[in-house]
Amino acid sequence: MDFLELAKKRYSERFFDSKAVEQEKLDKILEAGRIVPTACNYQPQKFYLIRSKDGLEKLKTVTHFHYNVPLMILVCYDLNEVWTNPGDSYYQYYNSGEQDASIAATTMMYEAEELGVHTIWVRGFDSKTVVDTFNLPEYMIPVMMLGLGYPNEKAKANAWHYKRKPIEDFVYEL
Repeated sequence: MDFLELAKKRYSERFFDSKAVEQEKLDKILEAGRIVPTACNYQPQKFYLIRSKDGLEKLKTVTHFHYNVPLMILVCYDLNEVWTNPGDSYYQYYNSGEQDASIAATTMMYEAEELGVHTIWVRGFDSKTVVDTFNLPEYMIPVMMLGLGYPNEKAKANAWHYKRKPIEDFVYEL
């Protein structure tokens, strides 16, 4: 499928079936997140799979936006492995972690779509609560969660999905 077709087709799934994502597909999705470009190729992105019964119960305590997914990937970055730009006088404390993790998550999202697995991007959580609940080290920074699974009979794109601003709202000549 043409990439733009794939991108237009993909929507945030909110109605998941309980069917597990096959390991072969999950491996491809994780590989897509592994091979992405990162700042100076430092590769600080880390993926935590939440799919056990206990893990999914904990998930429900850290976000209301779990949509009963059979698998959630908590996408983080390792603060000790990020690229920083000490020469940036405007954005002094910049590090590449959120950018690198977001590129990885987006790439996994589109690979999942290519494989027929639906996704939802979740950022409705408190990072400290996630770190504490899942016993992550203090240098592991949660960026987002990527819910994966198959749609149930109620599945459909939200009406907002089809509302797009015109290209003129995004592109400027300097």
